Amino acid sequence: MSKFRIGVIGTGTIAQAHLAAYAANPDVELVAVSDMNLERAKTVADKYDAPRAYGDPHELLSDQGVDGVSICTWNNSHASWAIAAVQAGKHVLVEKPISRTYDEALELQKVVEASDRIVQVGFVRRHSANCQVLKSFIDAGDLGEVYYAKASCIRRMGNPGGWFADKEIAGGGPLLDIGVHVIDLCWYLMGSPRATAVSGHTYNRLGNRANITTYPRYKVSDYDPDKNSVEDMANAVVRFENGASLLVDASYSLHAVKDSIDVSVYGDKGGAALEPNLEIATEKNDTVINIAPQISSGTFEGGPAFRNEIANFVDASLGRVESVAPAWHGVEIMKILDGIYSSAEAGKEITLV
Repeated sequence: MSKFRIGVIGTGTIAQAHLAAYAANPDVELVAVSDMNLERAKTVADKYDAPRAYGDPHELLSDQGVDGVSICTWNNSHASWAIAAVQAGKHVLVEKPISRTYDEALELQKVVEASDRIVQVGFVRRHSANCQVLKSFIDAGDLGEVYYAKASCIRRMGNPGGWFADKEIAGGGPLLDIGVHVIDLCWYLMGSPRATAVSGHTYNRLGNRANITTYPRYKVSDYDPDKNSVEDMANAVVRFENGASLLVDASYSLHAVKDSIDVSVYGDKGGAALEPNLEIATEKNDTVINIAPQISSGTFEGGPAFRNEIANFVDASLGRVESVAPAWHGVEIMKILDGIYSSAEAGKEITLV
């Protein structure tokens, strides 16, 4: 069988993770890289032995030697490039969030439903060993009915600046950038129930805290301390049609004593915490016990999780398996995220349709 021929749109940090995972996949032939900076595209293509480099993604999408694409651009073009790629007959792995707004996500969903192409969302954390092991416990009924979950990602000094801090490009701040990961994990582990209502708050009390120079922080290449139009903190309660609920908070900047992440789910037979290591709480013989599955660790931001994600996308595109993160999942998550912003603006709980 011929190899699955891949093109990657974008050459930033996330694109590098995709490229490395494709390069390690024996079923893949990496054939093209595109970036708005042609010289950068050529440099990255050479690094990964891709024979073609394009300065315009439309050229890559017109390349008949490309079967599938990864879209690793800024948030404001995720949906539009995914639509263009599907219309060009390509299978698509589009980075999270699937769009900036729910309306953009719905436009993409229409195109996906009218095609036979695989469109997968880059929810890479679903593909970690911790998450997949916990999902197997939940699917086996070991936690019972999952009715409550907590999704939290808190940074003390974590605004990357640049396009991440520009609402027109990013769509939002920590809620869309880092909160989306923990929200998606909880929703996925809860069985992907339909969200019916949300009560949310957003805050911009601390800004990007560019005045702090003694604390280490990640800055993107286009960092500008004078520009910041996104929230620095968001929180919410999400209600689902099955009666379950999800508690959310995400921040770029908070006066917390430490950075933290919490992905926890609770059922009527047991509960589990996914971070920093998977631990399951249950009871047996009238005794409360904790179970710590012995699994090899792998970071979310590279390594096994990305390789697993790429393998799932390739196999789904080749008709071997179902996608772990189909496009409609990205659309539903966008409905929740958009709902949190809308609720915060309205100052009250809103119904989701």
